[in-house]
Amino acid sequence: MSPELLTDAAWALGMGLVGAMVFALIGLVSGTDETATVAPLTLLVVLLGVPAPGVFTFFMAGIVAKHITHAIPTTLLGIPGDTMAVPMLRDAQMLRELGVPHIALRKAISGGVVAAFISVPLAVLFAWLLSPVADTIGRAAPWIFVAAAVLIAYTSKGRLASVLALVPFVLLVVGLQAFVTNTTGTSLSISFFLGIATGPLIADLLMALSPSGRASLRREAPRTFDLAPDTRTWKGRLPNPLKVLDRKQLGYTSAAAGVSSATFVFSPVAMTVLMGEIAGARIKNGYHRLTSVMSVRNGTTESTYIAETLIPLIALGLPLSPMAAGPAAPLFNAPPVYTVDTETGATNNLHNLLSGSEFLVYGLLGVALASAVAYPFAMTYAHRAASFVMRKVSHEAIIGAFAGLIMVICLYEGGLLAVGVTLTVGLVGGLLNKFLNMHTGVQFMGFYVAVLTVPALLALVG
Repeated sequence: MSPELLTDAAWALGMGLVGAMVFALIGLVSGTDETATVAPLTLLVVLLGVPAPGVFTFFMAGIVAKHITHAIPTTLLGIPGDTMAVPMLRDAQMLRELGVPHIALRKAISGGVVAAFISVPLAVLFAWLLSPVADTIGRAAPWIFVAAAVLIAYTSKGRLASVLALVPFVLLVVGLQAFVTNTTGTSLSISFFLGIATGPLIADLLMALSPSGRASLRREAPRTFDLAPDTRTWKGRLPNPLKVLDRKQLGYTSAAAGVSSATFVFSPVAMTVLMGEIAGARIKNGYHRLTSVMSVRNGTTESTYIAETLIPLIALGLPLSPMAAGPAAPLFNAPPVYTVDTETGATNNLHNLLSGSEFLVYGLLGVALASAVAYPFAMTYAHRAASFVMRKVSHEAIIGAFAGLIMVICLYEGGLLAVGVTLTVGLVGGLLNKFLNMHTGVQFMGFYVAVLTVPALLALVG
């Protein structure tokens, strides 16, 4: 093995372990949206100069670990761990009412582990099949972004409202970018990205400063929870997800992972709901249906995130999916380290730095590290972890930490003007998210329409 390969492997192993541990802990905290947590920390790793194998493995281990431990608050507390956990709430509540929340948790996280290992090689295969037409897609990228933005907006909860809101949002980005360029001579990218990623947080913080907004956020009393004790229901030293799920559950989860690994342009939340409904409709026994749906839906959260990252990253280098335009955006565009040329569509990112075989190997390594760290932890210590987080962890402290991180990155890119851009885009985007259900994936696609499609359209009309 060459010294370069050894160095890359060491970076991948080390950063994968870091990503698995960090996001396994973050996943325990309810409401920690993936875009607002995974994206800024991945961006920080990129800007710190970590080599490409380390960046990619960090990201892969992070998203898998988070989607393992996000099931803990979802199933045990009835609070969604993040956006992707919302479709599991109803089934988790029904299993809590049956007195088996620990079963709901174990079925969910076992399905996630199985789906993650299936999705990586399938996503690499689908990306390889798409690669022969990558150049054609790249030349048509400005117009594809428009079509993808409209499609993603229409399939979101906002439907037509999200589609129509794209127009003022794109104009806002174009106007701010022109103002910044004329003022400083350079354009911004990271600050727009951070504003979109943290928009809901910025909107809530500003609403808390308004008397009427504060009234809508106020809670009359602390919530109470009943937690099932940690119980050991497996033999051997480590739990085996293949034995936690029965044959039918393994089949449904594997099939859902295969289908969702190919449909990389659709909303991950929509795919999670759809796969759960399809599987549940085929099972008559109520208890078995609920536990199977938990497995399928959490498995789909893993497979959609992995496929929607890997397929556009390997085949195109352009963020042409909701996931690629959201939590995975730093893997595509993190100036000055990774870039997408807004005029030509040329890329300099992980698409150019890693081969298909490296994506496969490091992707599986990230999944394996996340599974080794987060899965036994969630299976064994879910009760104690959930209790500790609810009693001891301050959500305000977590929000403050991320706010500080965002300030540092914005000041690094463009000083106080970049901070203003982030707050402006975040406030507008957050309000659109809250009141029109125009989620951050739609807004990221709007950003790329502003920087890729609008210049091409202006050039076309002369």
